[in-house]
Amino acid sequence: MFTRRDFGKLALAGVPASLLTGATDGGVRLGASTYSFREMVRTPGQDNVDDVIAALKFAGVSEIELHSANTEPAGPNSGPAVPPPPSAYPPPIRAPSKEEVAAAQRVVRNDLRQWRLRTPTESYNSIRAKFQSAGIGLFAYRVDYDAQFTEEEMDVTFRQAKALGVEVMATLMPLSGAPRLAPFAEKYAMTVALHNGPRDTAAQLPGALAASKRFRINLDIGNFTAANQEAVAFVQENQAAISHIQIKDRTRNGGGNERFGEGDTPIKQVLGLLKGKKTAIPAFVEYEYLGLGTPREEVRKCMAYARSCLAG
Repeated sequence: MFTRRDFGKLALAGVPASLLTGATDGGVRLGASTYSFREMVRTPGQDNVDDVIAALKFAGVSEIELHSANTEPAGPNSGPAVPPPPSAYPPPIRAPSKEEVAAAQRVVRNDLRQWRLRTPTESYNSIRAKFQSAGIGLFAYRVDYDAQFTEEEMDVTFRQAKALGVEVMATLMPLSGAPRLAPFAEKYAMTVALHNGPRDTAAQLPGALAASKRFRINLDIGNFTAANQEAVAFVQENQAAISHIQIKDRTRNGGGNERFGEGDTPIKQVLGLLKGKKTAIPAFVEYEYLGLGTPREEVRKCMAYARSCLAG
């Protein structure tokens, strides 16, 4: 666990104002991550903000962590597959080579970068307005950075977050790359919430947070459990360092995602702890298991499960 010395600097940095507001369920701020809707059918070249808002309203969600994929144009392969026209003499099928696949991926990645750089950040004001009109609060904007991001590209994503009106930039990225975000956190006075991966342990987190007083942990208790870590104890001892919590159910020893209540993740205990401590830390459900329903139906089930944990 972290020591008081580890988090002394974090306490001096204060808590983002966005942590102090928001509706609650049973005394806990409960919402969802829009990453949960990654399997929704998309129209190539367009965002899916309107569809996400409709899904959130169906699932009974009033506060979110907004994923960048929902605000950006879908790639060329989005949407349902279209079967080829029938032919008596179909052309021979050849699988693309690794080089061809890599080249195609570079084109798609570069197109997205250019879209980010040329799109006015002011356009994100209209996205913010859509969520406000729907009565859905924006807590954090999530961009999953990797080594392909240029400095200019990182900068524009922070400007997008500012236009959305959030104070928290969340990211699932290798912890070793987190220091690259420190200058932008300072420049834009943003909290950067580092989302732990399924191999990240409690012992690894202090080093990543040390890069900036504005860094916090977006604790994914499902991933934490898969890494054989103790989520309840971690939340109990390190509340000052946690921006928000990701709720999903996984099994230990690197196990997969399960329906809520069927894995090893102590969802009920963590939510109970947040309720008992009357903490302002939000919890966002993240649908990642293989469900039988549509994404919006499964998110609704996840929300219902979380609310049942808080009902007692």
